[in-house]
Amino acid sequence: METSSVTRPAELRRCPECGATATVDGRYVDWCEECDWNVDPGAPEPARGRLETVRRRLAHQYGEQLAAEIAGSGGEAGPGRLDASSMLAIGISLLVHAVTVGLVVIAGVLIIGGWYTVVQPLLGALLLGIVAVLWPKPQRLPKHAPVLYRADAPRLFDLVDEVAAAVGTSGVHAVVVDPSANAAVTNYGIRRRRMLILGLGLWEILSPQERVALLGHELGHFANGDLRSKFVTHWAMGALARWYYFLLPKPPHNLVDLFVNTMLFLPRWAVYGLIHLLDGLTMRASQRAEYLADTGAARAGSTEAAVLLMDRLLIGGAVDAELRRDAVAAGVRGGSAGREAREAAERGLWERLAARMGSVPESEYERLRRVSARRGHSVDDTHPPTHLRRRCLLSSAPHPAEVVFDSSRIAAVAAELAPLREELARRVIRDYAG
Repeated sequence: METSSVTRPAELRRCPECGATATVDGRYVDWCEECDWNVDPGAPEPARGRLETVRRRLAHQYGEQLAAEIAGSGGEAGPGRLDASSMLAIGISLLVHAVTVGLVVIAGVLIIGGWYTVVQPLLGALLLGIVAVLWPKPQRLPKHAPVLYRADAPRLFDLVDEVAAAVGTSGVHAVVVDPSANAAVTNYGIRRRRMLILGLGLWEILSPQERVALLGHELGHFANGDLRSKFVTHWAMGALARWYYFLLPKPPHNLVDLFVNTMLFLPRWAVYGLIHLLDGLTMRASQRAEYLADTGAARAGSTEAAVLLMDRLLIGGAVDAELRRDAVAAGVRGGSAGREAREAAERGLWERLAARMGSVPESEYERLRRVSARRGHSVDDTHPPTHLRRRCLLSSAPHPAEVVFDSSRIAAVAAELAPLREELARRVIRDYAG
């Protein structure tokens, strides 16, 4: 969401292109709903390489195809099947893991079989060291973000459990709370426990049922079996990324460095090609998973709430700017006056954010929808464009809410999150001013 640099009161003006009259809100971009004049005043996209251009073309093709399939089936995204692309992706992933296992076996043979030599055990130990470096590590809980467990927030976890049941999965083991305008789910640790990442910057600007829809979407990723999140493919892509980093050329300080860089040229580009091949093979399944997750959002929170959630996601980019604006305003003073200003900014930070985002006019939402349709996958080609996701939700039979976030539960969850809201407000005011 782009705002003008000067705040002006609402006024009538004529479009310089078609002459249509419209009401202008001085906080937002002036544009024309009749002819789309100035609908997308952002800077044009920078030129991209051939591989990225092909990737965007594939993403656009898959997104449109899936949207058409879903509309043709009454708005419901059916479960993904293991097509040829998915099978090939799994085969390549298994090959990647086989290389790693092969290195371990070779290292074991060198160490055990050449125990009475000097060179072979050293080579075996070197191979084991390389495997240890290249093998993807399990994701860990973040060190610098608050983490909630069931004992810390039982009512929040009860809500998560109920939403998870509505979308056909189980709950999470930990909830990580941060100030971002985002939410996500992932696994952590060797046992691949489930983690929900909940950004207050998004949570606080949503209505109660939109929050349920958000949880339904994220937990839906556990229910629908996204190919990219499966152990085999996810770890293979992580391993390839580490291999590529390990094979990057070093600054040639001497002939040895130049020789090593030359020898690694072909392996490096082979790994680079495999990364893009796996990405392309799993892209359609990844986009289908997003549509399926949107269905989970509608089932849990209602279709109306899921559609409104799509609109809130469009203004997510403005949340960070609003938080930084508050932080900068509070940090301009020094001494006791500055301390008082920071404390005042911390109090009510999330309420002010919710009020500002709640005052966004419908005309700005409509502009952002049209921008989404114009830019398509140019913003984020791992997700279908918002306008396609919105269209699919509206084309299906309306879902009533299976989970109702009523006033008593809202108050209970808010009480559990209150200490974290204060902690993250202090962090925002302290860190965002820099």
